[in-house]
Amino acid sequence: MASYGCQLFSVLSRRLCRVRCNAAPSARALRLSAGRLHPAVGQGADALTGGHGTDALTGRLDRFGGVTVDLAHTGLPPDISEGDFGSLLREGVGRWRAEGRVAVWLRLPISLSRCAAAAATLGFTFHHAWADQATLALWLGPGASRLPGYASHQVGVAGAVVDESNGKVLVVQDKNKTLNAWKFPGGLSELGENIGATAVREVQEETGVCSEFLSLLSVRQQHDQPGAFGASDLYLICRLRPLTYSIDFCTEECLRCDWLPLAELARTEETTPITSRVARLLLHGLERGWGAVDLPMETLPAVHSGRFYQLYHRGLPLA
Repeated sequence: MASYGCQLFSVLSRRLCRVRCNAAPSARALRLSAGRLHPAVGQGADALTGGHGTDALTGRLDRFGGVTVDLAHTGLPPDISEGDFGSLLREGVGRWRAEGRVAVWLRLPISLSRCAAAAATLGFTFHHAWADQATLALWLGPGASRLPGYASHQVGVAGAVVDESNGKVLVVQDKNKTLNAWKFPGGLSELGENIGATAVREVQEETGVCSEFLSLLSVRQQHDQPGAFGASDLYLICRLRPLTYSIDFCTEECLRCDWLPLAELARTEETTPITSRVARLLLHGLERGWGAVDLPMETLPAVHSGRFYQLYHRGLPLA
């Protein structure tokens, strides 16, 4: 991403231009002055504007000098042919290159998937796909492409719900595993979901127990993870406090669910190595204080975006 970003923010000082096309309803009548893109007012994505027989195909510049074109919002005829689309895109690519743009991001709805072949002939490659949309990319800058790859990791989160009154922890056995080992309930984090929220949600969905997030305990990184579609895997275990104690586990996912003493979980052979290790970590926290094992979370403002992020680290001594 840094390499992409250093394709000179000077591109942002160039004028934002618009795409114009004839208003005739046929696909062949469309003309793409595609390099003349400008952000759609009041919208985060590209949109079609027009009036009095003139349509404008609009796009969006990013802060690195790339152009994003979302074909779901450009007003292309739904029956546009691959050849017509290829002509429009070819003109646009030529103009973007002449204007010094460093990249083109092409968002392609599944309804226009036939247009992917035309884009490929111009050098576009698939970057990622999500639900009903694929994103293709074309590097226009000098030298080899410095565009960032798509997400390389999936994130799994588990919750270790500890009842400090009796030293027990909530565990499950997955129903469809070849090895029915005790483990902490958990699952994959959803887009835009904080780690703690994933742990709380997964625990409630699998066991029926409500809880609250306290801290991050451990992070495991694994490559060549089965079922990860070629991505690497991050597996995080969080410490949670129980708010309810009655178990009503999901029989579709879990074979068993129980509150087990941490000392038993730490030494049993009916568990996984990481679960046993974290059980020992939790015992250490119970005996020595949670400050010895916890990575608590603090929400802080991001410098550039104005948004917020979550930072996890050992506690600092009071000043």
